[in-house]
Amino acid sequence: MKIFIVGATGRVAKCVMKNLTADGHTVYCGSRHSDSIQETELIKPVHFDLHFSKDEIAEIIKNMDAVYFLAGSRGKDLLQTDAFGAVKLMQACEEVGIKRFVILSSIFALEPEKWAEEPSLKNITNYNIAKFFADNYLVKSTDLDYTIIQPTLLRETVGTGKVELNPEHDGENPIPDVAAVLSSVLSMENTYKKVIKMRSGNKPIADALANI
Repeated sequence: MKIFIVGATGRVAKCVMKNLTADGHTVYCGSRHSDSIQETELIKPVHFDLHFSKDEIAEIIKNMDAVYFLAGSRGKDLLQTDAFGAVKLMQACEEVGIKRFVILSSIFALEPEKWAEEPSLKNITNYNIAKFFADNYLVKSTDLDYTIIQPTLLRETVGTGKVELNPEHDGENPIPDVAAVLSSVLSMENTYKKVIKMRSGNKPIADALANI
């Protein structure tokens, strides 16, 4: 497949790119810093900015088979990047006929009542507000074959290959495990139109996803 990744220089995105290219997919790496991405046979850097208009975005992604939204402003540009940037990308996908859309979100982003209860969420309320609106738009205002992955606190540690999906409370996620879930759901139709919360657990990723 030809897959476009938005936010390709991020920590999670780099792991997702490795996984997807290992599976033989061609990954078009959209980033404002595309000159920092080394081009290979399966990795194609693309200059991309979520401040672009919807029509500009549509022109860039028009020949793709699937799109990943893995961008994040780390609190510096929440409205333009994390919220409206995501929405423009969704709209552009629909405009050019791309159905498969995978987005990285935040655990309980669609459940505001939990934001003050879970330790990892107490200090990122504005981020969760941005994700709340982006995720809601995807679910309620598009006809995309979406999967929303909502991990909890990200850790730069070695992956375990095991998760708990749709937990009742937050926890932690090694970044390689989040990337493995994001990569795995690409062609899994049972994950279409699903919101999948995740944290570290005891179930192998493949088994956990197969039972969604």
